[in-house]
Amino acid sequence: MHEHIVDVIKQTEKDHDIKILYACESGSRAWGFPSKDSDYDVRFIYIHKKNWYLSIDQERDVIEVPDRDKVSIPVHELVDMSGWELTKALKLFRKSNPPLLEWLHSNIIYDESFSTAKQMRELEETIFSPRSCLHHYLNMARGNFREYLQGENVRIKKYFYVLRPVLAGNWIKKYQSIPPLGFDELFEDAALSPELHEAITTLLKRKKAGEEFNVEPRIDIINDYLEKEIEQLEAYAKTIDVDSEDPTDQLNDLFRRTLEEVWG
Repeated sequence: MHEHIVDVIKQTEKDHDIKILYACESGSRAWGFPSKDSDYDVRFIYIHKKNWYLSIDQERDVIEVPDRDKVSIPVHELVDMSGWELTKALKLFRKSNPPLLEWLHSNIIYDESFSTAKQMRELEETIFSPRSCLHHYLNMARGNFREYLQGENVRIKKYFYVLRPVLAGNWIKKYQSIPPLGFDELFEDAALSPELHEAITTLLKRKKAGEEFNVEPRIDIINDYLEKEIEQLEAYAKTIDVDSEDPTDQLNDLFRRTLEEVWG
C-alpha cells in the first residue's frame, strides 16, 4: 500500500505541476488505533512554481485526490488524499493549527523530499499556542461526546474519538507543549484509576485486534470520566492568556527559502 500511495503522490505532482514537500498518514492509523475498515488518510503540503505566486488570479489552495481505483478495491485500501498549498499551510501553522502540527509528527511518512517540514518543526516552539490547540481538542471532544456517547446504547468505537482529544487536552494543560500523536503515549501518561485504566485497556485491545464494534451498552466509568474531564478543560481554557508573539517574518523567510530550494 505504501508503494501505491507514493505512486499517487508522484502522479499528483505531474497532474498539477507542483512539488509535494511532505506527505504523511493522518487519522486513526497515525493515532495507533485503526479499524478493519479504516481507509488511508494521506495529507500533504505542496508548492507551486514561482510564477503561480506572481499571478493576480491565484487558484484554489487545496488539492483533493480521488482514488481512481475506488470501485475495484476493498474499503480498507481506499486512499483519502488531500493537501494544502504551502502559504496556506504556513498561515495555519502561524495559528498553531493542531491538525497541521499532527501531520508534522506523523509516524507514517510517505514523502519528505525537501527540508520544509524539518524547518517547520524547528519553529514549533515559537508558534505553539496552548490556548488555540486546547480549544481545538476541547471542541472535538465535546462534539463527539454529544453526538456519539449519549443514551444507554452507544457506538463503542467512538469512545476513542473523545478519549484522544481529552487526553491531548490534559497533556497541554500538564506540559504546555504539543501532545504526542500516538494514543498509547497519551494514555500511559494519564493518571487514571486502576478501574478506568483497565476499562480503556480492554477497549483498546479489542480495537487493535480488529474486532468490529457495533452499538453496545455504554461504559459508565468511561462516560463519567469524559464528562468530568471536559468540564475541567472548559474551565481551564478560560484561564489561558492569548499568545502575542508573531512569527510572520520567520515564516516568510521559510517560504522564500523553500521556493529557492525546490525551484532554484
